[in-house]
Amino acid sequence: MKYNFCGKSGLQLPEISLGLWHNFGDVDSFETATSMILHAFDNGITHFDLANNYGPPPGSAETNFGKVLVKELKGHRDELIISSKAGHLMWDGPYGDGGSRKYIMASINQSLKRTGLEYFDIFYSHRYDPQTPIEETMQALIDIVRQGKALYIGISKYPPQKAIEAYEILKSQHVPCLIYQDKYSMLVREPEKEHMAINEKYGVGFIAFSPLAQGVLTNRYLHGIPENSRAHKSHGFLQESEITSEVIKKVTALNNLATQRGQTLAEMALAWLLHNKQVTSVIIGTSSLAQLKDNLKAKENSKFSTDELELIERILA
Repeated sequence: MKYNFCGKSGLQLPEISLGLWHNFGDVDSFETATSMILHAFDNGITHFDLANNYGPPPGSAETNFGKVLVKELKGHRDELIISSKAGHLMWDGPYGDGGSRKYIMASINQSLKRTGLEYFDIFYSHRYDPQTPIEETMQALIDIVRQGKALYIGISKYPPQKAIEAYEILKSQHVPCLIYQDKYSMLVREPEKEHMAINEKYGVGFIAFSPLAQGVLTNRYLHGIPENSRAHKSHGFLQESEITSEVIKKVTALNNLATQRGQTLAEMALAWLLHNKQVTSVIIGTSSLAQLKDNLKAKENSKFSTDELELIERILA
């Protein structure tokens, strides 16, 4: 595993991290989840990405990860980077969502209890909350570090100008933002417009989630929408309407290039992100040990020729 320094800090993150957004909740197989976590660690993935609302039900991913820690990885805590977040709806009432100090402080205390940890390595504001002054949210994060509940602070999915405001506030209080997290893939390239340059200016690392665009950048959708796929379900973040003929055309062309490179489409899509020097780490989400092993193969071939990169740009244009 290759490790990259995170922004202008001394912390190194593995180029591939494991996210527990899906497939680690109480509705999933605990044995499968355990096997994926242990295989990831055995193969150099030292960073595990959580959030208070991951499950389902919300909170169960943190609880299950805590069980694995106690049973299997108790002696390896100092070899791990464990992150969590707060910002999305977690419980009923006016204090279970957003960016208020009340919600942020209650959330990290609950998350620490669920995981059984004394501290998180990274704790994020999971989203920008326009209803809360950004100064309040940032001060809560600053105090979390000063209280020893987290070592570093990150933010996720903030508009560019609000990210700048957050970085300035954190810097002024000598608790600089370590890392920025956002959706980024061959098909979703919004961070390239402003965030990448902003992060570089402020010395903030960048970590990508949904690198396979919720499974679109795999061979699942080359011949339509399978009945057991995410897009076929009425709920969830990937909707059937997003799998257009234009998307399938692009994915098919990318798959042909991946085949020429001796990779699966998923491997190439991950390798394309790993090739980007502005990306500190890529968070993968897997539902099986076999899928995790396939994803890890991406790091074996993350070099692209100039012709290949130009072809990818033409396909995605």
